[in-house]
Amino acid sequence: MIEALQYEFMRNALLAAVLVGVACGIVGTLVVVKRIVFISGGIAHAAFGGIGLGYLLGVNPVLTAIPFSLLAALGIGTLSRKIEISEDSAIGILWSLGMALGILFIGLAPGYAPDLFSYLFGSILTVPLSDIYVMLALDLIIIVLVALFYKELVASSFDEEFSGLLGVPTRIIYMLLLCLVALSIIVLIRVVGIILVIALLTIPAAIARQWTARMHRMMIAAAAVAVVLGILGLWVSYLLDIASGATIVLLLATALLTSTILKRIGAK
Repeated sequence: MIEALQYEFMRNALLAAVLVGVACGIVGTLVVVKRIVFISGGIAHAAFGGIGLGYLLGVNPVLTAIPFSLLAALGIGTLSRKIEISEDSAIGILWSLGMALGILFIGLAPGYAPDLFSYLFGSILTVPLSDIYVMLALDLIIIVLVALFYKELVASSFDEEFSGLLGVPTRIIYMLLLCLVALSIIVLIRVVGIILVIALLTIPAAIARQWTARMHRMMIAAAAVAVVLGILGLWVSYLLDIASGATIVLLLATALLTSTILKRIGAK
């Protein structure tokens, strides 16, 4: 692994793994506790519209995916809470709309989209330095927002109705949480892709939740799991020349199974 770090693409991939771990640990914990995993999947697939727009306009697809993801997050929240559409229906509407727009934009874009596969299935080994800067900026935004609204986010995640009775603006906090999910998805897209993004948002937090019930400890543990297994998956994929995103997800799934077995053995 040390020898591989002489290459710029490996250094970028290592930085990407760390940045992804931070987003997974913080936002993934809120996603798991709040039980909005499939909303995360809907936002991720809606972001494909922004990626397609990037190809059409000839700009970095990651940059155009940011407003698309945020609009999808706010759209799901608005449709489900103000227009009295069920949450799963809102997810399905935005999911299909985003994918349809992405396909349309890519079809209208001149030429061929050579790295489209990496946005769908991830390719941590091809993350450029410009995307690293974007991921770092998004991580900092996530950290600041969660730090500012930590108590409200935690209270609303565990019991939204009771939090509302205590004066917490639950609707605003819910929208903020969805926006945090949207920003996290942008961080994750280049590493595991739209198709596998749910795994990185949920598995590290699910592992951490088996060993602690305190939210801040869960976030730290989930981030550590995501970083360690992300780097390990990067190394394995480099050595075996296999898909990096899929390798990371398989390692995470194996870790979850191992953690579950150890937890059950310890409970006996």
